[in-house]
Amino acid sequence: MVRSLLAAAIALGCLASCGNTNGNTKQAVRQAVIDHLSSRKNLDLDMSAMDVDVTSVDFRSNEADAMVVIKPRGSSAGGMQMKYTLEKNGNRWQVKKKAESGSSPHSSGMPGGGPAPGAELPPGHPSMDAPKPAPHTEPKK
Repeated sequence: MVRSLLAAAIALGCLASCGNTNGNTKQAVRQAVIDHLSSRKNLDLDMSAMDVDVTSVDFRSNEADAMVVIKPRGSSAGGMQMKYTLEKNGNRWQVKKKAESGSSPHSSGMPGGGPAPGAELPPGHPSMDAPKPAPHTEPKK
């Protein structure tokens, strides 16, 4: 009798601490992001060569906002940080489709694109304030 009570207590404790029964886990969100990126034919990414790290996630009933860092596997570089909004479909998370806005998701909204004001450029990148070189033209003959 004592053994069966002890076994039941251990099983109940494991269920309470070993898993999240409603699927609200970073791992579930990570898998949804991987599935989303893998399905994007225009990206041509080999997800098996990428590290995907969910740095934070905010769960709300059937929606979640997640900050995700994506970088080449084994790279020491910081990678690319993206924010995803997900929705729950059954017991799985899926990345929500963004409304088409006509602008690039990589654009700062500034005329001509480019980094947002005050954003730091990579080392060795020419200044965005530098004059653009004149286009090359062939001399007239």
